Amino acid sequence: MRVLTVLGNRPQFIKAAAVSPLLREQGEELLVHTGQHHDDTLSAIFFRELGLPAPDVELGVAGGSNTSQTARMLSALEPVIAEAEPDWVLVYGDTNSTLAGALAAAGHGVPVAHVEAGMRSYDRSMPEERNRVLTDHLSTLLFCSSQTAAANLAREGVGQRADADVTVSVVGDVMVDVALRVQPLARGREDLVCAQGVEPGGYLLATAHRAGNVDDRGRLGALVDLLIGVPGPVVLALHPRTRARLHAAGLLARLERGGVHVSQPLGYLELTALLCNARAVLTDSGGLQKEAYLAGVPCVTLRPSTEWTETVQVGWNTLVDLDLEAARAALARPVPAERPELYGDGEAGRRVLAALQRAM
Repeated sequence: MRVLTVLGNRPQFIKAAAVSPLLREQGEELLVHTGQHHDDTLSAIFFRELGLPAPDVELGVAGGSNTSQTARMLSALEPVIAEAEPDWVLVYGDTNSTLAGALAAAGHGVPVAHVEAGMRSYDRSMPEERNRVLTDHLSTLLFCSSQTAAANLAREGVGQRADADVTVSVVGDVMVDVALRVQPLARGREDLVCAQGVEPGGYLLATAHRAGNVDDRGRLGALVDLLIGVPGPVVLALHPRTRARLHAAGLLARLERGGVHVSQPLGYLELTALLCNARAVLTDSGGLQKEAYLAGVPCVTLRPSTEWTETVQVGWNTLVDLDLEAARAALARPVPAERPELYGDGEAGRRVLAALQRAM
């Protein structure tokens, strides 16, 4: 079995850490890094910390609009797939790299396997939503994190295409596999927390990078107001893209004057240590919403919608968009008494591998 895996950003590196080592035990994998995240703190450090093999191919496609970036990735992937002649192209999540990998594979008649299929926020203004919907409808093997995701695909008629044998499988979430391995270790790394000038259990961890929040100056200003206005202290793990937007808008100094501790982007272990020891998380990241749930840390999501709807339904995640008063109210709520298993038992990677082998 020869699998070509397309990766491009931090969450995908984490997910691949649950699958790539298993693939390489049973078959052959060609790992392609598009370069969507090229900063060391968002890319290379994750390969080192998670034990991922170095990419076999690095495309170096970074920057530009969503459309131009996807187009450049597609153009760069086409000859790689043509030369490799894989049995499968494996993609993760909902990024431009995901869609480019699926489109390039489909163009060469190579079946696509999509990990984290069926997730829906039902907000088509988000590029991530468009990417995941299109990728699902191009895929042959669709690996779902939950029954909710599988039900979303059924409503869209995925699995009923006449031109292909499409299989939808609920395997659990591969990020659970990694979190169950790393979070117990990270929870004890209070030295990484204290290095940020805060005490375990006494701070909020914040991240923000979505275009809808940081590309519009009005919403960027509202984001700054919210981070300054919530009961802190707040540690903001700052994405390079967000830093650039804040600097251009003259808002970075205002954040720091407002008492927000602005850090550089963090490696996986460092960020997980801050997550596990936080009082709560403020984020617009899909992956961090889920990681917070797995860590038993309340999450306040800085978006009006989420694809991780189950975390909202059980009370561990609250959608506030950029409403400061709603965020304050969410942070004041008691922690739910129960935290049911929503996304599997930590064996999703093995189920992905088994399904790929069965489909050969």
